[in-house]
Amino acid sequence: MVAQNEIQLVRTIPEKCRICYTCVRECPAKAIRVVHGQAEVIPNRCIGCGNCVKVCSQKAKEIHSPIDTVIEIIKTKSTIAIIAPSFPAEFPEIYPLKVCGALKKLGFSKVIEVGAGADLVSQSYRKLITQNPDKSFIATTCPAVIAYVEKYFPELVPNLAPIVSPMIATARVAKSMYGRDIPIIFIGPCIAKKGEIRSRILQRDVEEVITFAELRKIFELVLPNWQNAPEAEFDPPIAGPGALFPISRGLIQSASIPEDLTTGNVIVSEGRSEFVEAIKEFQNGHCRPNLLEILACEGCIMGPGFTSTDSLYKRRGYVSRYVHNKLKHLDWQLWRQQTSFLSEVSMYRTFLPAEERTTEPSREQIEEIMHSLGKLKPEDELNCGACGYDTCLDHAIAIYHGLAQSEMCLPYTIQKLKETIEDLAESNEKLKKTRETLIQAEKLASIGQLAAGIAHELNNPLGVVLMYAHLLLDQYGANESLREDLKMIATQADRCKRIVSGLLHFARQNKLALETVSLPKLIEQALKLLIIPPNISVKLADHMKDSSVELDKDQMTQVLTNLISNAVQAMPNGGTLTIITEDSPNEVYITVEDTGIGIPKENLHKIFEPFFTTKEKGKGTGMGLAITYGIIKMHRGQISVESNANPKDGPTGTKFYISLPRYQEHSQFFFDFEDESSIKIAYESEKIETKEVTNPQTNR
Repeated sequence: MVAQNEIQLVRTIPEKCRICYTCVRECPAKAIRVVHGQAEVIPNRCIGCGNCVKVCSQKAKEIHSPIDTVIEIIKTKSTIAIIAPSFPAEFPEIYPLKVCGALKKLGFSKVIEVGAGADLVSQSYRKLITQNPDKSFIATTCPAVIAYVEKYFPELVPNLAPIVSPMIATARVAKSMYGRDIPIIFIGPCIAKKGEIRSRILQRDVEEVITFAELRKIFELVLPNWQNAPEAEFDPPIAGPGALFPISRGLIQSASIPEDLTTGNVIVSEGRSEFVEAIKEFQNGHCRPNLLEILACEGCIMGPGFTSTDSLYKRRGYVSRYVHNKLKHLDWQLWRQQTSFLSEVSMYRTFLPAEERTTEPSREQIEEIMHSLGKLKPEDELNCGACGYDTCLDHAIAIYHGLAQSEMCLPYTIQKLKETIEDLAESNEKLKKTRETLIQAEKLASIGQLAAGIAHELNNPLGVVLMYAHLLLDQYGANESLREDLKMIATQADRCKRIVSGLLHFARQNKLALETVSLPKLIEQALKLLIIPPNISVKLADHMKDSSVELDKDQMTQVLTNLISNAVQAMPNGGTLTIITEDSPNEVYITVEDTGIGIPKENLHKIFEPFFTTKEKGKGTGMGLAITYGIIKMHRGQISVESNANPKDGPTGTKFYISLPRYQEHSQFFFDFEDESSIKIAYESEKIETKEVTNPQTNR
């Protein structure tokens, strides 16, 4: 069947398509292309089997419907309706002759059963098989099968039985009896018939094709009370055993073709996957019967044009009972005379290849697609069918031909989704850390502004208070009652001076004086600046391949002395202080670890805040870690902490992790707390890319 491509038999309604790939899976011709999340039917590849229409639960597949045209033809012309022999399965709610009566009341001048044409087709098949006992033929009663062979197995076109379908046979007979110019409308369960009547080889014997579903719509529009129509007899020619055609093996029985299972002279196959498999086996020579009867549906009683939801066997029962009663009251003598008279009408037709096969991709191209889907080994090919293709290889070939997309692979999509979730989680964590950094920077800026505003004002008065406190101590120190009060004044004034000094140091404009130093040696020098109690052992672990790093030596020394002194103070009863140095090509890492009392969980997020301290009152200003944090950030580094203060959870202690870039960008980089914008990070260059720095040894 070579279609003229005047119409698209089936199309997708985009707004209803939910991309479930069911239609892809059910299409034997793989005539559905998924593009931009829509399953599009490719007209040239479509064979009109209607499987996609039947399986689409969202009703997203729409068939070409000539309802308006048919109504207009009926109104303006004397028209013949020829109805498929499966009609009892569509209209079980009324007596079959009422269907004929409703059609005539609708406006059809004649109503003929296609079973009559099937009788003539059966006779032609019996003659073909008898005259060609050594040849193998593929039955051509199903237009979807014809289209499939012409498009995808053109080399088998010579094996197609050169006999018209019962629809065309009935139309030819009707025209020979009632006039060549009378329009004929076919009513049946098949979508492929809409394409068959437009074949270039045929002479448009049938004007239009409507399905049973479309006939019901016409009844609703034109004849709402159609079920109350009077009974009417079907017009000649009269249907006989050919009425069994819609049932599986109906052709074999009506044609009285002997079926010998020992020789396999006749093989019957039906259904989406079975008919495709039968054709492939026929091509390979593994299945070469005298007649291969194949149907794209499970018999015509299961065609896509039905509205009935009854089961296969229930529908079969409706047709069988109708044919049984019909044959029981058939005037066999009249039927034989009619068949003999009509045998002069030609049942012959030819076929032409209309190849739609695509070229096979190379092995390298397939491997490239497979790798892009994450299928690197044979065991990665799950062949789950979720994409709509039977195997991963079929899916890869479809991708090559532009019929499918990688996202159709469920395992691939799940993996990509997992990676996306992980990336989002990582991005979220970075955003969280950035937010914490900004909050910390805002706090530092606020304190910096405060310090810049009052440090100088407080420093001089505090100096005066401290000086006079000491003068009074010298003068009245002998007075025991006054001495303690004066010592308290001097001590607290001195503490205030240290706090103000810290504020001044914190608030001043800090610039990096970069130089290349050896990090392990810098740590050793920092240790020499501090007094380590004898009950604390110090361990240095240098794992650096390249010890050189570019930084501000003095400021980094301050960082190290702050962390080491905090660690020492956290171990009043002794312990172990461990300092580890590591590196990667672009970063260096410092870990300062103690076995002290630890920091409670509720305080961990506060330790870098100015004035927050866990030390006893009077023993700390709470500025050390805030200054440390600022120095690390000026070096474009990261600092984090891990601590346990609960012995039930394991050994107590604290670890500070520092990561620094090995080389700093040579730009003017400073914190300015006196600026009106609270905090400013200034560069000579316009932009410096920031990224998360990870310690390869500690996974931090």
